[in-house]
Amino acid sequence: MKDMGAVVEERFKIDPLTELAIKHNTDKWGGHFYAPHYHRHFATLRDAEINLLEIGIGGYDDPKLGGESLRMWRDYFPNGNIFGIDVVDKSIHEMDRIRTFKGSQVDNVFLDRVIRDIGRVDIIIDDGSHVNSHIIHTFKYLFPLLSENGIYVVEDLQTSYWESYGGSSFNMDRSRSAVNFFKSLIDCLNHQEIINPRYRSTYFDKNIISVSCYHNMVFVQKGQNNEGSTCVVNNRRHRQAESFFGYYRRLVQAKIAGLFPPRF
Repeated sequence: MKDMGAVVEERFKIDPLTELAIKHNTDKWGGHFYAPHYHRHFATLRDAEINLLEIGIGGYDDPKLGGESLRMWRDYFPNGNIFGIDVVDKSIHEMDRIRTFKGSQVDNVFLDRVIRDIGRVDIIIDDGSHVNSHIIHTFKYLFPLLSENGIYVVEDLQTSYWESYGGSSFNMDRSRSAVNFFKSLIDCLNHQEIINPRYRSTYFDKNIISVSCYHNMVFVQKGQNNEGSTCVVNNRRHRQAESFFGYYRRLVQAKIAGLFPPRF
């Protein structure tokens, strides 16, 4: 049996990324509590030769400020290359395995150039303007350019409830909010269950395999979403499968009701 002190120490043990967030004074811990969620999703990739692109370098209009999270990611991924984009020139923060680009997250020509220069992007983190329309635009444009099995993360989704950023605290179904947009991706996960012969699968339907939500942030995992349905084929109800499951359900209900011997 574990000593209570050991249990408490294990419960509150700081993960490696949180330690780095504290070391580099990034708001991914303290200002927010994102670091443990990142570690949960990124731990298996630590030693991989990944390319990570973060939108928003920090420091607002001062070129000398910011860059804390870029340096944190550089330490966390010792074999990775870290890239950042910002509307302000932040090139002063460049060093070995860190490179910056100046431009807007809603400028498609600029984004194309960035992706072309990087070559392959495995992780994208949107910590940019936090404007709802910008978040949605950038995701729609960059997610298809993300590498196979890549991860797309968006921070600070609290702006979905702030009018000044295009959100709303009174209309939770507001289609223009980032949170509402990412809610809709759950339908993409289950697109093969939709019973509508006229339904046509989208790129997101076919290439999203998980959506993980935390306080003010979301992780979207890219991959081939081709698991299929047990009861629906080509968005039409599969009567044979439906009949089988209906029959099996009745057998289970009968067993629960005691109509069959225990060996059934």
